[in-house]
Amino acid sequence: MNTDIAQRVKRILAEQLNVAPEALRDDATFDDYQADSLTRIELMLRLEEEFQLEIPRDDATRLEDVKGAIAFIEARAVAARP
Repeated sequence: MNTDIAQRVKRILAEQLNVAPEALRDDATFDDYQADSLTRIELMLRLEEEFQLEIPRDDATRLEDVKGAIAFIEARAVAARP
C-alpha cells in the first residue's frame, strides 16, 4: 500500500463524509457513513481532481468502501506514471 496515496484518499474521504480521518475504518462502507448518491458523486469528483485521473462511471458505482477506494486509486495512479 502506498502510504502517501492512502493518506490523501482518506483525507478526501474524511472531508466528503464529514468524519475525522482517524475515524475512517478501511473495512467501512460509504453507507456506514451515511453517504448518499450526491455525496458519492462529489467524492469521485474530488478524487479525480486530486489524482488527475478519470473514474469511469461503472467503476465509480462499484466503489463502496474505504479500502476499495484506496486500492482503486493506487492502481490507477501507478498505471498513470510514465
